[in-house]
Amino acid sequence: MTQPMEPTLAAFPNPLARYIAATRPAFLTASLMACLIGLASAWHSDLAFDISLALVTLLFALLAHAGVNVLNDYYDALNGTDAQNTDRIFPFTGGSRFIQNGVFSPMQTRNYGFALMACVAVAGLWLMARSAPQLMYVGLAGLFIGWAYSAPPFRLNSRGLGEFCVAAGFLAITVGTDFVQRKGFDALPFIAGLPYALLVTNLLYINQFPDRTADTAAGKLHWVARLPVQSARWGYALIVALAYGWLLLSVLLGWLPPWSLAAFLALPLSVKAALSLMRHATQPRQLGDAIKATIGAMMVHGTLLSLALILSKGNA
Repeated sequence: MTQPMEPTLAAFPNPLARYIAATRPAFLTASLMACLIGLASAWHSDLAFDISLALVTLLFALLAHAGVNVLNDYYDALNGTDAQNTDRIFPFTGGSRFIQNGVFSPMQTRNYGFALMACVAVAGLWLMARSAPQLMYVGLAGLFIGWAYSAPPFRLNSRGLGEFCVAAGFLAITVGTDFVQRKGFDALPFIAGLPYALLVTNLLYINQFPDRTADTAAGKLHWVARLPVQSARWGYALIVALAYGWLLLSVLLGWLPPWSLAAFLALPLSVKAALSLMRHATQPRQLGDAIKATIGAMMVHGTLLSLALILSKGNA
């Protein structure tokens, strides 16, 4: 598989393009889809829908994800994992390479990440003033998880909590998006958002295989680093089973509309990625197609589940 060229300062003469690229914008679609599920959940419940609030919520989520990506690059530069990562599959693993290739200095990266987080705080206060004060709990939880994921002294991913952080963070986006429209909590966004959050978690999980050697050397001891490779590969299949099992159970119990089963059309992509990981877990440079299938499963699942909720409006 031919990899895209890594970033260089010469490739980004436009400062605006440079700062946008540093956020790894292709990965922000994961937050975009989590927002879409939250908006679909609110729409399904036949609420009065506020488009301006929806747009600001979307901006809030994208800025938060961008800030987390940038800060993760900074903290991974501090611990040295990205610098020594020779098995990376760019642009999916091994960080943005902005620091390692001299596009940004570590201090520029740190300052940019915290500036994005400050913008998130302002957007969050605006949303809280127009929805309900309890939104603060969702926002603070999401920001803490995103920062503590890689930042010392917590370094949650290094303590085997990275998968939990990703699932909780993306579920918080769906719940928070629904909350802004609903102005209160409801079970539906939790139920609808969980399988998607698990599929996003699998993107983190499979990405850790190419990064395993460098992460282990840097003390970034997530589960893929802690377990033997032959055992760790089964974690992906377990997460797939949990995601689709929850979706099926939710429909059978009447928590989600029957049309939600359309999201099972993403299952072949998840199975394809799982089988590829089973074959190539010890050959991480061969996992590019499996990573792409994992991203495809996320997007197909999220799109179809959102459509199911939208088209079943009023039938909660």
